Amino acid sequence: MADGAVKGPAAYFPSIEKKYGQPMEHWFAIVRAQAGRKHMEIVGHLKAEHGMGHGHANAVVAHVLAKG
Repeated sequence: MADGAVKGPAAYFPSIEKKYGQPMEHWFAIVRAQAGRKHMEIVGHLKAEHGMGHGHANAVVAHVLAKG
């Protein structure tokens, strides 16, 4: 991996935007609206209601929850 490369959940963001046609802020807002739910419950919501794949959903939720 090249120095300065994006690592962690953020590494998925360009492909998430491309695949699902929405900016990351759109997905972050959906996750924030699920406040009080557990990580995997929110992942399930993104998968069931928005058709997001497991890895992408997990990356978005992990990023938002890590930010507090």
